[in-house]
Amino acid sequence: MTKQPVILQIIPELSAGGAEQGCIDIAAELVRAGSRAIVASNGGTRIHELARAGAEHINLPVHSKNPVTMYKNIKRLRKVIEDSGVDIVHVRSRAPAWSALRACKGTQAVFMTTCHAPYNISGRAKRFYNSAIAKGKRVIAISNYVAEYLKKNYKIDPRDIRVIHRGIALEKFHPTAVKATQLIQLTNDWRIPDGAPVVMMPGRLTRWKGHHVLIDAMTRLDRKDVVCVMIGSDQGRSAYREELEKAITEKGLEGRVRIVDHCNDMPAAYMLATIVVSASTDPEGFGRIPVEAQAMGRPIVATDHGGAQETILRGETGWLVPPNDPAALCAAIREALQLKPQQRAVLATRAMNHVAQNFTREKMADETLNVYAELLEEKYGRDLPRAGALKDAAE
Repeated sequence: MTKQPVILQIIPELSAGGAEQGCIDIAAELVRAGSRAIVASNGGTRIHELARAGAEHINLPVHSKNPVTMYKNIKRLRKVIEDSGVDIVHVRSRAPAWSALRACKGTQAVFMTTCHAPYNISGRAKRFYNSAIAKGKRVIAISNYVAEYLKKNYKIDPRDIRVIHRGIALEKFHPTAVKATQLIQLTNDWRIPDGAPVVMMPGRLTRWKGHHVLIDAMTRLDRKDVVCVMIGSDQGRSAYREELEKAITEKGLEGRVRIVDHCNDMPAAYMLATIVVSASTDPEGFGRIPVEAQAMGRPIVATDHGGAQETILRGETGWLVPPNDPAALCAAIREALQLKPQQRAVLATRAMNHVAQNFTREKMADETLNVYAELLEEKYGRDLPRAGALKDAAE
């Protein structure tokens, strides 16, 4: 094959989120590897990141779940595939997967997907709707937990599944990347008393993230010197935020538990934290919070299910507690607060090494490009360089 490989990724929108970050990271890596990277989405605040990486963006209403729009997207996507000579269509969401699957038929493009979550199955209709994500020639699962979900619920050949954990940018999430001025700024913004231990829980304000569980745990902890900061937008769920504020007041935690709408400097936030908590009551497909916390050398306390079981070394880099169990969460937080400086240093070193070996952006990109190379070799034969060779040629 002599033509430049052309990869089209499809994602509903380019906003904040792990799937979106992965899409941007892969587009940038494709460009570095000498391929043409195209992303189709309904737009968003991060399109400029694609342009900066040398990738292309096409604005299409692929976010829509309206059947009429989804049907029209078939023709729109087929035109992109044919006009650009797309080799692989990589879809990261269910609604556009249905459109892209049909769009690929009769063209030269190979259809593949990434499953980012164990989608809820509440009936036959929902199971059918979800099944689009399992119809790729290859299906990337972001954790072994998600891979098992796919095998259990859909007729998918296990040989077509590739488990590729999400990866983070270590040049961003590393203690040395944070300056003292950043910490001072956040300390002032959040009104953190000097020397106060900080229990931090990042995550949007939605019930299954477990904010109530942490509030109950802080009540049990009964430490007036400890400040708990919950970082996350309510994304229009004002009633839930009011419910949380009311619970904080009723339990006498005003001033000790506070909700921060948003944080544009998460590495600094992690450095300000004494302990990071992920209290999700439902299992997460992967969960970036535990990985980012470990990359920053921070003790992590998370619920013992889903992706967290694969990203945290139990008792070595963090604690795993039963979901929806304030008493167990409180006990783990108390134990983490009691770590001596030397114990914290050992945990930090172990956690940072764990992330560096297993959950980097580079590892995720290499493994994803190897999936693309597999499909291209099947399509064109063995004369196409492997992903690693393409990357070497671009450097």
